[in-house]
Amino acid sequence: MLKNQKISTRQLTLGAMLTALVVVLQLVGSFIRLGPFSVSLVLIPIVVGAATCGPYIGAWLGLVFGVVVLASGDAAFFLQFNAPATIAVVLTKGIGAGFLAGLVYTALEKVNRYVAVVVSAVVCPLVNTGIFLIGCLLFFQEAVAVLAEGAGFTGSATAYMFVGLAGFNFLFELGFNLILSPVIVRLLNIRKKS
Repeated sequence: MLKNQKISTRQLTLGAMLTALVVVLQLVGSFIRLGPFSVSLVLIPIVVGAATCGPYIGAWLGLVFGVVVLASGDAAFFLQFNAPATIAVVLTKGIGAGFLAGLVYTALEKVNRYVAVVVSAVVCPLVNTGIFLIGCLLFFQEAVAVLAEGAGFTGSATAYMFVGLAGFNFLFELGFNLILSPVIVRLLNIRKKS
């Protein structure tokens, strides 16, 4: 019983620290723009939390990410077109990214921890961007068309969605995650052993 309490306390403590890190990184990241949106530096602590504390902490961190995106004004453009859909998409993409990264890590951890972290680091931005794109297709075609026209994009709104809105951000987030998430989890594992 005491062992489970230590694990729960450790997870709670790490989850709280990662929650604070998610808030700070999202606010700092809101100043780094690739195209019309800021980059999501917070996917790294989400992957780390999902890998070290499980999918529920990953989902929690994703929820915090979504709330900060909404509170910081990063989603203001979409809010003017469809506020309920914007809130649903922003929260769902964060929660889904964290939860699925945790599930993937849990499923692959027994095979190989390093592979589990790398695959989780891929899944997190993939789910985040995927849900964003699905949300754009379902709810924000008009908004995307306005953005495409404002950017002088000559192709379709859907093409702009993939190239202009999500393309560079996704590649940045994926690369950043692939480089840093495994390193951070490895450091946490070294710390746990000592």
